[in-house]
Amino acid sequence: MIKADSVTEVTDDDFGAQVLEAELPVLVQFTAEWCGPCRQLGPVLGSIAEKEGERLKVVQLDVDRNPRTAIAYHVLSTPTLMVFRGGEPVRSMVGARPRRRLLEEIADVL
Repeated sequence: MIKADSVTEVTDDDFGAQVLEAELPVLVQFTAEWCGPCRQLGPVLGSIAEKEGERLKVVQLDVDRNPRTAIAYHVLSTPTLMVFRGGEPVRSMVGARPRRRLLEEIADVL
């Protein structure tokens, strides 16, 4: 999986602690090794994680290795991006997008 150093990989086992119990809003990329658009998002998410790290946590979850979480949140395609705040999903988007557009789409939930 293409992942920047500033993007944490989460699993079914630690999703609750890393995402649902996080103090900051969390941007989760539901991804897969075989997903081309997911790979395109790697540098975008890395950049967001580095520049917005004080107000947003960025993580990735591989849907093939962690099906429980993907099923629980009805993730049907990759990449799916979800923002969680206070343990609840507050925004969901499907598909790759440029950094600026992604930041615009999540600005109101940060």
